Amino acid sequence: MADDRHYDVIIVGTGAGGGTLGYRLATNGVRVLWLERGGFLPRELDNWDTRAVFVRGAYLAPEQWYDRHGHEFQPEVNYYVGGNTKFYGAALFRLRPEDFGELVHHGGISPAWPLSYTDFEPYYTEAEHLYKVHGRHGEDPSEGPAGADYAHGPVAHEPRIQQLSDDLERAGLHPFHLPIGVDLDEESPGHATLGSPCLRCSKVDGFPCLVRAKSDAEVICVDPVLGRDNVTLVTGASVERLTTDAAGTTVTGVEATLADGSSTTFTGDVVVVACGAVNSAALLLRFRSDAHPDGLANSSGVVGRHYLRHNNVAVMAVSTEPNPTRFQKTLALNDWYLGSDDWDYPLGGIQLLGKSDQAMIHAEAPRWAGRLSPDLPFEVIAHHAVDFWLCGEDLPDPDNRVTVDREGRVHLALDERNNVEGVRRLRRKLDGLLSRLGMRPHHLLDHSLYLHKSMPIGATAHQAGTVRFGTDPTSSALDPDCKAHDLDNLYVVDTSFFPSIGAVNPSLTAIANALRVGDHLLDRLR
Repeated sequence: MADDRHYDVIIVGTGAGGGTLGYRLATNGVRVLWLERGGFLPRELDNWDTRAVFVRGAYLAPEQWYDRHGHEFQPEVNYYVGGNTKFYGAALFRLRPEDFGELVHHGGISPAWPLSYTDFEPYYTEAEHLYKVHGRHGEDPSEGPAGADYAHGPVAHEPRIQQLSDDLERAGLHPFHLPIGVDLDEESPGHATLGSPCLRCSKVDGFPCLVRAKSDAEVICVDPVLGRDNVTLVTGASVERLTTDAAGTTVTGVEATLADGSSTTFTGDVVVVACGAVNSAALLLRFRSDAHPDGLANSSGVVGRHYLRHNNVAVMAVSTEPNPTRFQKTLALNDWYLGSDDWDYPLGGIQLLGKSDQAMIHAEAPRWAGRLSPDLPFEVIAHHAVDFWLCGEDLPDPDNRVTVDREGRVHLALDERNNVEGVRRLRRKLDGLLSRLGMRPHHLLDHSLYLHKSMPIGATAHQAGTVRFGTDPTSSALDPDCKAHDLDNLYVVDTSFFPSIGAVNPSLTAIANALRVGDHLLDRLR
């Protein structure tokens, strides 16, 4: 049932941005209403079943989006309390300081942000502590300065991954412990059975956590404040549109269809949109009025444009030695993040994925026909596999965009050739290391399940950039505080605000930004 009170702040979405912002405000006495399209993700054995999660897509949203040609595709989105953080790998990286400035890439320019790394640094530190990130600052030579170290030391490598790290160091590279958000205490005696929810299982990456040990937005931010009198969460609330006053300068209501099919309008002093970069843009674009003929907050014409999603490649290498690792996602490498000795442009970063299992190998096998040796059955491949994630930056392009049709359906146009040379070269760098890493030559195999079954347009986990912030209202939709230039009380705090995306997972930047905007809103509401 809807709550008809007036709220200080209404937040549409409970993911990395919306969930964190709500937590910041709620713990400071603000009356917060969260509207979440989904419900609570059920805790069930399918949470850790590869066939259910990756092959059947049991938790993907039951909807279709459309590409530039009008063809349907299944987006990689999950509508639950906690948003897509329920399924992320909890790799919580800071953007590099250079990512906040203008960067020249082979394919064009990555634009500067209106704020610097220094502006974000204290919020990065706070975000790392809030989300229980494990790591060690100073290991990665590409990272910026940190005001404080992680509150939790790095997750230890298992023996095969420690060997890989040692091999990389002997090759003259600088592997480091991947910063990851998990509730794990490896320093206390008996941590495997007492007081440490994380089991060091193989299901951290892409799976919901059955034991609630992954630092997702529900576990870290939403659940801890739900018992407060100043917090209301309405699940099953699909927000259809925002309403404004006659002048179009203030959002006056949030219209939503509830789980029982009824409709209601919620009111608040401030309205925050945090639905994910595609759905946030779509929500704003569905609004039309005399004051906003091209969509809400869109006098600049940029809403929905400059969609970003990273140039990702997931690959599996077959090691000559067994890899009995369970918790594999502990290592990363950024030696070529900004360039290499044979190329002046950024390539990107490499990190380990969650460990492949036999079900994944079986699902991928038809695509690998002719590349697998007949003497390597699926279970042997799985036992020898080491899984890598290569991440390169794609660049903002106004024609990579979200639009909505007359029925309100989402269309996503994407040029898949955008700045891809860097990640291609990054893959060749990894391929060239294989023999020194104890991997079989010619056994670097595309791992498409992590890229939504080899459909790049459907791989929307790192979506960003559709409601960019900036100082110029003619080229950005939001100001540096993430408030819409065109409206007095509308904010956007998911990854939509990114002017560029760098080449690291975007979640920590969304979390840090939500804390930053939260402080701004606390000042505003005083």
